[in-house]
Amino acid sequence: MLREITLGQYYPADSVIHKLDPRVKLAGTILYLISLFAFRSVEAYVIATLFLGTMIYISKVPPKFMLRGLKSIIFLLLLTSIFNLFLVPGNTVLKIWKLRITDAGIETAVFMAIRLVYLIVGSSVMTLTTTPNDLTDGLEKAMGPLKKIRVPVHEISMMMSIALRFIPILMEETDKIMKAQMARGADFESGGLIQKAKNMIPLLVPLFISAFRRANDLAMAMEARGYHGGEGRTKMKPLVYKSRDRMAYLVLLAYMAVMFAVNRLGLVESFFA
Repeated sequence: MLREITLGQYYPADSVIHKLDPRVKLAGTILYLISLFAFRSVEAYVIATLFLGTMIYISKVPPKFMLRGLKSIIFLLLLTSIFNLFLVPGNTVLKIWKLRITDAGIETAVFMAIRLVYLIVGSSVMTLTTTPNDLTDGLEKAMGPLKKIRVPVHEISMMMSIALRFIPILMEETDKIMKAQMARGADFESGGLIQKAKNMIPLLVPLFISAFRRANDLAMAMEARGYHGGEGRTKMKPLVYKSRDRMAYLVLLAYMAVMFAVNRLGLVESFFA
């Protein structure tokens, strides 16, 4: 299960998406996530599906690899869907004891599940096609205007990049510790919820120790290399917009315009309308 988490990993490939400026991919990801929550019509979600599918195809990242990360949110999907099915008021479709499944609940559950899936996959497109260094440079450049109000832009960008980079490392470390503990007779599967939580203690203690050790090693390595923040630092490969980046911005604007148009038309506002 831990190896199924793809967030924070980089998949090398020779694609147009990989070559885009990280600022374009950041803007595209933000706009795409906004569109998922701002527009609710069925047509809008069809357009969002086609757009996401096209980006995955162009990125040359295997769909199986990208969709693999969804296994880690199956529980969250089920929990969210169940709450929406039974707690959203509306016309009763099915009654189970004192619980009622409504038409609005079904619609909300479906839309919320789609949003969560597309949110994970859409974010994975950016992280899988952008190296941690490029992501740091893109974040710092995009948030550059905030320096005027003394926001530590470089430090924030560095922390976010390191956090993303450490996700797959910590997952791999957790997997190794689990296998070592299971070889020594540890059982992480049996028992109820409380017992399973107690069984995780032998895993969490060495994991935290390993995480702190890695953080200390990283801090010492950065200090040994003369790192003292972003002031006065130069870039070996400064970010410069190219023609393909400007074209990508036009594609994003066209996507948002189409989403806004189909949402205003509202040909199919609801599954039960």
